[in-house]
Amino acid sequence: MQTGEENKSPLERYLGTTIRELRQRHGLTIAQVSAQAGISRGMLSKIENAQTSAGLEILNRIAQALGVSLSALFRNFDVPQGGAQLVKKGAGMEVVRKGTKSGHTYHLLAYDQGPRKLFEPFLITMEDEAERLPVFEHPGTELIHMLKGVIEYRHGQQTYILHPGDTLTFQGQIPHGPERLIKTPIQFLSIFVYPQSSTAD
Repeated sequence: MQTGEENKSPLERYLGTTIRELRQRHGLTIAQVSAQAGISRGMLSKIENAQTSAGLEILNRIAQALGVSLSALFRNFDVPQGGAQLVKKGAGMEVVRKGTKSGHTYHLLAYDQGPRKLFEPFLITMEDEAERLPVFEHPGTELIHMLKGVIEYRHGQQTYILHPGDTLTFQGQIPHGPERLIKTPIQFLSIFVYPQSSTAD
């Protein structure tokens, strides 16, 4: 048995917190869970506060009293913290790209990828017919997913009519860009995936 603040292991702290959160989520008291699990209230309190180590048999009885499996108590232990990047609606950073002067708005949906960009996701909005539609060339692959409107999009010698829900994927080094804005406003996701040996222009 380990006691003392300095002897609390990460696993004991995790299990104690998990058991307490499950108990409170179910609206159960220490007395109710300890009675159901067949252990003393003091023992359960010490487990919740990481003041003692509990064997698998006791943990299994506590899990059953809480209505979960024994594995559920360990499910999120030692899982990487993560670090996903959330950009809320309307909060994407507006950036200047080729075509911006033509009335096209580019919102970058992910930033700070380190010294070498792996991908760039943009939300592109086109409100009205521009005098001159831009032509793009860049390394890697691009994926376009239509959200609103209808556009005729050129890639090399081919053109494609894109409606909401359509997805077009192509090699970025071949000249490409909007050929004709058929139904505005137009909005689509454009994701650039760069080769690892290259970066964006």
